[in-house]
Amino acid sequence: MSSLAVSTAPAGDRAGWGTGIGILLVLIGWELAGRALTDAYVLAAPSQILAWLAENRGFMGRALAETLGNAVAGFVLGNLAALVLAGIALAFPASQRIVTGMALVVFCLPLVATGPILRVIFGPGDGPQIALAALAVYYTTLIPLLVGMRAAPAAWFDLIASYGRGRMSALIHVRLMASLPYLFAGLQIAAPAAFLGAMVGEFTGAERGMGVLTIRAMRALDVEMTWALATVATAVAILAYLAIGALARRVLLDAPPIILAPPRADGAEAGVAQLVLSLAAVAAAIVALWWGALAVFDLNPFFAKGPDDVLRALVWAPNAADLRATLGAALAETAVFLLPGYLAGLAGGAGLAILFVLAPAVAGTAMPLAIALRSVPIVTTAPLIVLLLGRGAVGTVVLVAIMVFFPTLVACIHGLRQAPGQVIDVFDSYAAGRLQRLIRVRIPAMLPAFFAAARMGVPASVLAVTVVEWLATGAGIGSLMAISASVSDFTLLWSAVALTAALSALGYAAVGLVEARILRIYAPEQLV
Repeated sequence: MSSLAVSTAPAGDRAGWGTGIGILLVLIGWELAGRALTDAYVLAAPSQILAWLAENRGFMGRALAETLGNAVAGFVLGNLAALVLAGIALAFPASQRIVTGMALVVFCLPLVATGPILRVIFGPGDGPQIALAALAVYYTTLIPLLVGMRAAPAAWFDLIASYGRGRMSALIHVRLMASLPYLFAGLQIAAPAAFLGAMVGEFTGAERGMGVLTIRAMRALDVEMTWALATVATAVAILAYLAIGALARRVLLDAPPIILAPPRADGAEAGVAQLVLSLAAVAAAIVALWWGALAVFDLNPFFAKGPDDVLRALVWAPNAADLRATLGAALAETAVFLLPGYLAGLAGGAGLAILFVLAPAVAGTAMPLAIALRSVPIVTTAPLIVLLLGRGAVGTVVLVAIMVFFPTLVACIHGLRQAPGQVIDVFDSYAAGRLQRLIRVRIPAMLPAFFAAARMGVPASVLAVTVVEWLATGAGIGSLMAISASVSDFTLLWSAVALTAALSALGYAAVGLVEARILRIYAPEQLV
């Protein structure tokens, strides 16, 4: 034991030194770039940011307390909702596709439209901020949680059955325990998202908070204030991420089981047929929920359009062809940015996670920067990145990739760590190299986590691209929704929202089909 401690301590010290040196180099480079670009009004140096924060610490502290309180409330409510939905889906397996489908559609509702609608429903106060924070986090926790809950070894369930216990005991004692690694992964991803949701909610008419200060900074072209807000938001998100990670290390003490999802028993044709039926059931549930919400909140029909209004506008209204052409052109513009950014984010996240396994020393330097990139709220960085990279495809693709990259990185790192220790020991006994263990054990163990991130990345990329189009580029479906809201063309607005959510759900389903085919090949047969 003592020799092990002696041998591992220097490695830990080297990793700590590497992290410190990497952060120091980033700060030095940032300071030099900020000084060099002072006249370009796109970047503030760390020293300028600290000076601004020291001078304005009073009202910055009050704004931070307001936004942080709403973010924490939304984080708690959203994750509780994720736990409840996951429990329902596992207790009643037939409902899982409907639960995840409805959760996806609600999560895909663009913030450009959701924020003003929530402000009308809740009125003045913190309701929209808390609701958007909850909406921003529940899906990012729900999907990894479901993956973990259905990824327990079959022997565990046999043991539960041998003691005469039923489905509820299996849910509590087996599935929940097996899902803990993924639960913590989801919570880590959700922490920055909650803060982002609270800030976006403040864009819709709040009187105080960091979102309000962000609007003020953007309108005044105050670069130092904008970067100060982004820095504080990033620091808060990183601290939350690290705190959840520290808690996970204290809780997850046992060696993980094999967590690959099982192959489907039905064939491809049955899977497609079941998918079609599930999509129809989800569509029916969404329509019922839509009509029910309009009736419960008693919204003005001039503002709130129902499913029949949208269908009429898109299909048989006199100007339906013109409306479809307008929406089609906007969606085509968005797809040019969305697809490359989504694929780049997935590839970058999975590739960097694998690099961390092959070269652990790189993780100490690169991981803090990766966390920082994802933690900066997109509403503060979008205008600045577009200024640096232009209003064309490059700036928007980079922002979409960043939005997808970090959840993929975190999920894949957790997945790579779930390679069962017994299998690793077998490979070690044959003197297999690190690359062989990676290809034959760790990457197959990572696949469920990767596909969970790929599914989660669909609505995340839609969120990113519509927010960027809304704030910065002035093109695509996000800009069209913002313009339609500003001119009170609510038929166009609701039609755009419905199409965007539907296409996101179809994208999610397409990733699910790819996942089923891949895991049918690589998932072990003994899992349930």
